[in-house]
Amino acid sequence: MDHLFRELAPISAAGWKQIDAEARERLVPHLAARRLVDVVGPHGWDHSATGLGRVSTLGSSPAEPAPNGAALRQRTVLPLAEFRIPFTVSRTELGNADRGADDLEFDNLDAAARQAALIENRAVFHGWEEAGMTGIAASAPYPVASLGAEANAYPHIVAQAVDALREAGIDGPYGLAIGPAGYRRIVESAEHGGLLVFDHLRRILGGGKVVRSPGLDGALVLSLGGGDFFLDLGQDLSVGYSHHDADTVSLYLEESFSFRVAEANAAIALSD
Repeated sequence: MDHLFRELAPISAAGWKQIDAEARERLVPHLAARRLVDVVGPHGWDHSATGLGRVSTLGSSPAEPAPNGAALRQRTVLPLAEFRIPFTVSRTELGNADRGADDLEFDNLDAAARQAALIENRAVFHGWEEAGMTGIAASAPYPVASLGAEANAYPHIVAQAVDALREAGIDGPYGLAIGPAGYRRIVESAEHGGLLVFDHLRRILGGGKVVRSPGLDGALVLSLGGGDFFLDLGQDLSVGYSHHDADTVSLYLEESFSFRVAEANAAIALSD
C-alpha cells in the first residue's frame, strides 16, 4: 500500500481504470506548461528537493575552532511543493462501471483537473513565490511588448520576439504560449498573407508550437531547444483515495513538483 491508499477505496479495478482514463483525458488539454519546458522525473513521492548545483558558505563548524583552511559549505536545493485537489465520484456511477458502462459522469473530476493544471501552469509561467519558484515571465529580461486585440498583428509581434531571441544567441525552434482568449483570436482569425494566422505563426516559430495555455496572462515566446526551463516532478498527477460514505467516494488529484529557470534569456513575455 502506498500513500494514495487506493487499495482502501470501494472501487473495483474496472472503476479505477475508468477514473484514471478520465483523469488523463481531462488533464492533458490543460497541462500546457509541460509541453514547452523540460520535464524531469517523476522521481516518486519521496523525492523532496531539486538540487541546484550550488552551495552556500557556512559560518561556523561543529568542531571549534575550525581547522585552518577548512571550507564549510551547504548544498543549495529547491524544495518541492505539493498540492491536493479533492473531488467526489458517485457510487452509483462506479457500480455502472462494473456493469460495463463507458459513459460515466465525472463532473467533479473535470473541475479538479482544471484546477490542478492551473496550479502547475501558473507556477511555471508566473511563479509560486511562497514555494520559492520564479516563473518564466518574471525571469525574462526583455522589454514587454503588447500583443493587442487583433490576431492579424500577432505574426509581426512574434517575429520581433523571435528575432530578439536569435540576437541573444538563443536557438529555436520556438514556442508561443498564449492565454485562452488570445488563442481563440488566432484560431478564429482570417488569413494573413495567404496563410491562416495559426500557420503563419508556426512558420515564424521555425516549426515550433502554438500552445493554448490556461493560467498564462498574455503570452510567451520561448526557445524549445531544451536546457532552459525545468519542471521537476516528484509525484506526477495521480488519483488518491480519501474516504467514502453510502453515496459518494471522496478522491483527490495530487502532485509534487518544483520549477526553475536555467536560462532567463530564452523567453520573452508579451502582455495582452
